[in-house]
Amino acid sequence: METTFTIIMSVIFKNILFIGSQGEKNLYTLFDSGANLSCIHPDVVSKLAQLESLGRIRKIATAAEGHFIEVQHRITVDFELNDVLLSDEFLVVPSLSEQAIIGAATMQKWRIKLDFEYDSVHVDPRVAKMMLKVM
Repeated sequence: METTFTIIMSVIFKNILFIGSQGEKNLYTLFDSGANLSCIHPDVVSKLAQLESLGRIRKIATAAEGHFIEVQHRITVDFELNDVLLSDEFLVVPSLSEQAIIGAATMQKWRIKLDFEYDSVHVDPRVAKMMLKVM
């Protein structure tokens, strides 16, 4: 008897404005809680920011067993989510399937919440406020 499995995956895509030292660009962005790090496609990087070398090449595991992609560069950019300006590092990943992916580390850092029932992304504007403490 053959067993059949159906994999149901919830993903959320949003058109996000990315802002870098060299310009701005709207990117169709995947919010992926299954990805550790945030990534960006090399084709869009030149319009946003200068590449920064990682120093050591990193091998990123893919969904295919035993398959890795070598990553050598990153960029740091701002991105606007629901009128809140956030910032993070994005690995420049060759052959990335999306223009940009926001991963779990970025979502945790900025307390971004995904609502799969309503296909929406939420961020508390208070997380982007700079707090100064008088000593």
